[in-house]
Amino acid sequence: MRIARFSIDGNVAFGVVEGDASTEGGPVLDIIKGHPFAEFERSGKKVPLSKVRLLPPVLPNKVVAIGRNYAEHAAELGNDVPEVPVTFFKPSTAVIGPGDPIAYPSFSSELHHEAELAVVIGRMCREVPRERVKDVILGYTCANDLTARDVQRREQQWARAKGFDTSCPLGPWIETELEDPANLGIMCTVNGEQRQLGRTSDMVRSVEELIVHITEAMTLLPGDVVLTGTPAGVGPLNVGDEVAVTIEGIGTLTNKVIKRG
Repeated sequence: MRIARFSIDGNVAFGVVEGDASTEGGPVLDIIKGHPFAEFERSGKKVPLSKVRLLPPVLPNKVVAIGRNYAEHAAELGNDVPEVPVTFFKPSTAVIGPGDPIAYPSFSSELHHEAELAVVIGRMCREVPRERVKDVILGYTCANDLTARDVQRREQQWARAKGFDTSCPLGPWIETELEDPANLGIMCTVNGEQRQLGRTSDMVRSVEELIVHITEAMTLLPGDVVLTGTPAGVGPLNVGDEVAVTIEGIGTLTNKVIKRG
């Protein structure tokens, strides 16, 4: 099931995405009663996807991100695979949705794309055992862990380099029924040119391992997001570029880079 968050006529709602581009009339949204973090009903009121503005699929309390979780990506930046997961945060103010502009940070001259699988948490949880991880996950979406690479190198810690406004595009929706999240194709294109291509099976640590590791230390809340790392091929973005993250079984998240006003 694909669950989208959207706005129409000034109202914000969640809906189940039905159909695709090949469907006559295109995909539609069946508006749900309530929210996806509890039992819900479909209203039967449907609107064409083309008539709404898609929003970030969730508004997380926190985004917990993992660095250097693909060996080839660690190597391309001259780093070793860490002995324990490298964990950092992106603030809620970093989150934007599909089609929203990425504002090139004024304090950087080296903005990089990082295509990632994002895990959306469905229930409050802490100290989750591995065998229960699936019970706390609502679904998965696409993410772009935008990074001011020069700032990351210069400042060592990553708060500004990865936490600036618009640095965390998410979308286009949440897929709740992925057959095998551990073996998905993940790709990033810039202006239609392929930059990154990998599979989630290349992750050093699995989704289960990451959730266990994170919840040993902190409580995750419904709507929180975990970013699982990026495959090799990260590279620069310029003002005017259109960057797209596509993940098998989920969809494509597209954003354009603009000059920060």
